[in-house]
Amino acid sequence: MTGIDFFIRPADGTSSSDWLRIPEVDISVVVTRRMTRTITHGGEGDDLIDEGAESAEYTIEGEMDLEMYKKVMEMFRGGQPYIHDPFSERDVKVIFSKFGFEGSTGKFTFELIEDIR
Repeated sequence: MTGIDFFIRPADGTSSSDWLRIPEVDISVVVTRRMTRTITHGGEGDDLIDEGAESAEYTIEGEMDLEMYKKVMEMFRGGQPYIHDPFSERDVKVIFSKFGFEGSTGKFTFELIEDIR
């Protein structure tokens, strides 16, 4: 999804004013299932067991200024923030996996992971 607003708030944020809006970003999500895989050599093949759990990996790309970078970096270092998932229209608790920022252009990339039980 291109050109949408992204919303993130710190782990300890409790009010609507705690949400930080980053405009005009690209957001993608990949949802994976957890499984156990046993490979039997010389046997009939793989045994796959669905563990019934999922995780979602969000990638957000866009541009931000230095002040926004500082606010996001506080969240990066301050625990598990919440984001608003624009695809499922819900707020989810995530962890920052990666945060890249180019100071000369303001381009950034976040990788966030949600653990779905």
